[in-house]
Amino acid sequence: MSTRFRALISSDWNQCLSPCGPFDPLVYHYPELEPAIKKVFLDYTGNKISLSTALDKIRAFVSEPLSCSRMDAYLDTEFSLYPGVLELVKWCRKNEVAFMINTTGFMGYFQRLFDRGLFPVPDALAANKMIFYSNAECIPEITFELTETSDKGIFTAEVVRRLGLELNKVMVIGDSGGDGPHFQWAKHNGAVLVAAMAKQSLLAFCKSREIEIDFFIGPGGKNQGYRTTSGDADFLDLLPLLKEMVRR
Repeated sequence: MSTRFRALISSDWNQCLSPCGPFDPLVYHYPELEPAIKKVFLDYTGNKISLSTALDKIRAFVSEPLSCSRMDAYLDTEFSLYPGVLELVKWCRKNEVAFMINTTGFMGYFQRLFDRGLFPVPDALAANKMIFYSNAECIPEITFELTETSDKGIFTAEVVRRLGLELNKVMVIGDSGGDGPHFQWAKHNGAVLVAAMAKQSLLAFCKSREIEIDFFIGPGGKNQGYRTTSGDADFLDLLPLLKEMVRR
């Protein structure tokens, strides 16, 4: 990479930066599968089953991956972001902070998102390839295939290595127990931990392992010393903490 980055954000996507779930494109086209898919989602985000087991279950429900046109149909009606997400990414671009999407969501979802210009191409992407489009044009320079939730910390560490950053210049963002292993990695390595739209599964994971969350966006906890929006989600509330991290 030609840019000399000063810090890194490594963030989950689903129900974290965006209200959607990782399997929502399938539910959109196969609404009759919603109860079964929801159970699989809750089982792996609650660390009851592995991501690979969850994907095997999903494959058993759906006979073939979604085409580009069907993924686009989903995005046309359902794509949205939480307040401040796009502005945060733009701030990172201007201030030499690398942005990584580190998610269990479908690679093909992000390929269409980037190719259609609905979201800036991040500096790094880790996602699962159950849905993948070989003709995608806008591909992040650093891309990983994620097969288990425990991969998140491994891939964040590799991006840190490639960018030549210190581990205390990393911010990890997540929402559920599926992000628990990533938070555990972050705590061990001195990174900043941010819970966005925190679910009980993440709070329970962190409590059981004495992992202290540094900052909350949206419901789920209280912050000390930083401006908040009374429980409303606004990712620009991260800027004071992010600026402090960059100055270290």
